[in-house]
Amino acid sequence: MPLRAAPLEAERSDAVASALRTLAAEREGLEALSSALAGNLGQALKQAVALIGASKGRVIVSGMGKSGHVGRKIAATLSSTGTPAYFVHPAEASHGDLGMIHRDDVVLALSWSGETAELADLLSYSRRFRIPLVAVTSEPHSTLASEADVVLVLPKAREACPNRLAPTTSTTLQVVLGDALAIALLEARGFSARDFRVFHPGGQLGAQLRHVREVMHAGDELPLAREGATLGEVIAVISAKGYGCAFMIDRDGKLAGIITDGDLRRHPGLALDTPAGGIMTRKPRTISPEALLADALEIMQTAKINVLITVEDGRPIGLVHLLDLLRKGVA
Repeated sequence: MPLRAAPLEAERSDAVASALRTLAAEREGLEALSSALAGNLGQALKQAVALIGASKGRVIVSGMGKSGHVGRKIAATLSSTGTPAYFVHPAEASHGDLGMIHRDDVVLALSWSGETAELADLLSYSRRFRIPLVAVTSEPHSTLASEADVVLVLPKAREACPNRLAPTTSTTLQVVLGDALAIALLEARGFSARDFRVFHPGGQLGAQLRHVREVMHAGDELPLAREGATLGEVIAVISAKGYGCAFMIDRDGKLAGIITDGDLRRHPGLALDTPAGGIMTRKPRTISPEALLADALEIMQTAKINVLITVEDGRPIGLVHLLDLLRKGVA
């Protein structure tokens, strides 16, 4: 058995070493990209953000091969963050899909070499109808760069492939620059979490972007007890409402504190006519009804609590339980 295990261990070691070399190569590329953004690339990015931000149409993203795959991702990221975008395959563009591109659009074309033949008709079309063109390439003197209104020149990067052929580091830089462009546009537009939810209604992300007001328990469901209540009265409220706690309110209806079933267990032997205020936590965790469920979950996890009080103008108006977040798919 040991004789058979040794080659497997060697293979694992080789695989890890290979993975680390890949990460090192791509890390070098990202460092070069950061340096470029501090110079001319940063200025070009500002121009691209201004050009796209002023456009009344969509961003038409195009690229061939691996650049095309990256382009689809960039188009999806732009669309989901408030910048309408659409991917057009350059070969299909030459067979009728150019009709999808309007004068108000902006074309974002990706080509590492800048000499992708399939982009020729798309470039010609954009120039003919004066449609703004943003190029993403590593060759500042290429055909693509010479035709573009704004050129985002990526730094020359060493591919992680040992043959220096398979697009690896180069596509990573394209993806990262696409993300940088999308986020810069998002911030320029003031795109909020509420806007984000409009485009992400499904799944866990959509659930996290819902607001506390949408899921909180309210009205007669709230476990409310007056601040001067006895321990027996508070226990009756906790038992009746079933949330394992009671919200203590003052004469004005404002939140004074909270008593949980854990507090009761930590103070055994107290008489039922004992004033409950003596074991009350006076500054419980609270949240606004307009906060996101993701924020509610973070507070609960950090404080290691199961119940969060929704407060408005100092008054408890709702309750969010960890089980509610689980049911909604937030956690």
